[in-house]
Amino acid sequence: MTRRQWGRLLGALALTTASALVWGVAHLQSGRRLTGAALFAVYTALACLSAALSLGHRPELLRLAFSPGWLAFTVAGVLLLAAVWAGVVARSWFLVRPRGLRAPVRIAAFTLVLLLCTAVSAPFVLAAHATFLYRGALLSIFTTSDHARAENRDDPWKGRPRLNILLLGGDAGRNRYGVRTDSITLASVDTRTGDTVLLSLPRNLERVPLPPGPAARHFPDGFTGEGEMTPGLLNEVYQYAEDHPQMVPGVPRGARGPALLRPTVAGILGQPVDYHVLVDMRGFSRLIDAMGGVDLTLPEDITYGKSGEGRLPAGRHHLTGAQALWYGRSRTDSDDYVRMGRQKCLMRAIARQAEPHRILPRFQSLAKAARRTVATDIPPSLLPALLELAKKVRDQGEITSLQFVPPLIDTAEPDYAFIRARADRAVAGRGRKTASPAAARTAAAARSSKRPVIRPAPQASLPPSPDPAKPVSLDSTCPS
Repeated sequence: MTRRQWGRLLGALALTTASALVWGVAHLQSGRRLTGAALFAVYTALACLSAALSLGHRPELLRLAFSPGWLAFTVAGVLLLAAVWAGVVARSWFLVRPRGLRAPVRIAAFTLVLLLCTAVSAPFVLAAHATFLYRGALLSIFTTSDHARAENRDDPWKGRPRLNILLLGGDAGRNRYGVRTDSITLASVDTRTGDTVLLSLPRNLERVPLPPGPAARHFPDGFTGEGEMTPGLLNEVYQYAEDHPQMVPGVPRGARGPALLRPTVAGILGQPVDYHVLVDMRGFSRLIDAMGGVDLTLPEDITYGKSGEGRLPAGRHHLTGAQALWYGRSRTDSDDYVRMGRQKCLMRAIARQAEPHRILPRFQSLAKAARRTVATDIPPSLLPALLELAKKVRDQGEITSLQFVPPLIDTAEPDYAFIRARADRAVAGRGRKTASPAAARTAAAARSSKRPVIRPAPQASLPPSPDPAKPVSLDSTCPS
């Protein structure tokens, strides 16, 4: 090739590259002024629209981000934009390419243009794929149930001073039948301040009163189960409802468990339950791995496994999903009540470390893991406001925990009036003044005189409070 031919080739490639950055450049250079001007106008309009939406309409965009219908439209639109952009680049090359090139040079130039088309369209294709996965996760995780109330889009917390979400941890597995909700916590959030109270119920609570209806008529003296497979503990209510549709008439399979457990917990605590979130504890480890692990300080060695074959030594650790699961689930050398405390500390650590810069790079992995692990009846339309509330909880609010465990209560013969009264005090904030040790001992003695003596847990997962009925701050009790 002559020097002139090389110059024409390089100039054509430069114009094609310029058209990939700004539509219409090659068209204008080749004399297609009308088409070039139209492409430039469309390109400028798209750029201005994107800037205006991102700068001035972020709340509206956030709401649309949780609309499955809009997300489907977005996937189609992004793929169309990728195809149009690649088409503009290809057409630009055909307009300005030099004639008379030898076959090897022509093939090499075409390959470069093809790579350029791929480079400009690949980000849009990847974005469409991520949006498609996200939409699938959204449809899989979030379902609006019949009890979900209509939300005020402008201010969903108007007239709602508190938001109560029931957090459930299920232990479904290949070697187990059904789902037992071994972790049961009501998170009551002050929508103005972000202050949050975690009210935890033990899985082995007996004779729990069931809500009015078929279930209460079948178990007038509280849930007692049926036979050895269902001895009558709180963690069995969920699966019992799934197996006995007559307990919740008209509710489809998969929704019966929440339909019965949600009002049951509301009756035990005397607090309304707005929504629930169920996390499969086996899939929980996948979520932790997807977010890159979690940093946690262990104040003591944690032994796990049926024969104590595993050990997490005391100290600061970056836990994998499997290790975090063992930390929250192990009862070796401890009991249910100890691990309840560890679970609260794990929840606090995850909430504090779920920063955008950690989540976004792992978005696809998290979406896939969450799709198989999490189920909730929170409506997608509420998520933008819920994200803002979560930020307020993390940055401004204080998180306290009240666990209804021995010696505060007797799980075999619970005083449900006492549980409701203490839950009400914790939520209302009336119980935040520390009682004197003498008063606490007097109150504990009075309660123990009415029921069998309960031995304290063999080890404490949280430092003891002067009053066992007083919420304990997780910031002061969970090691940083």
